[in-house]
Amino acid sequence: MPRFLALYTMKPEDFAAFRDLPKADQDAINAVGVARWAEWEKRNAAFILDRGGMVGKTTRLSREGVAAAFNPVCGYLVVEAETADTAALLFADHPHITVFPGDGVDIIPFVT
Repeated sequence: MPRFLALYTMKPEDFAAFRDLPKADQDAINAVGVARWAEWEKRNAAFILDRGGMVGKTTRLSREGVAAAFNPVCGYLVVEAETADTAALLFADHPHITVFPGDGVDIIPFVT
């Protein structure tokens, strides 16, 4: 069955707005979101090949050397599904976009 890299994305301004909320509000959102995330993973366990994780700031190596860089990726997961659309639909109710301030989940096929 085809495998897909699912990249969780978040706009920096949305993350900043979340961090600007009072601590009690952040904690309440986290409590709901983490519980729903665990439920989502349990419900979709048959499709998950690698639970991945959340990621931090980007460091990029280029011809100019090593430097800080930006990309909207804040986490990843590897799933298997019949098609990219089927893989994408697994995330339709994911708490990354329904509870947390994530703006999307990019689905990318592995080609090798």
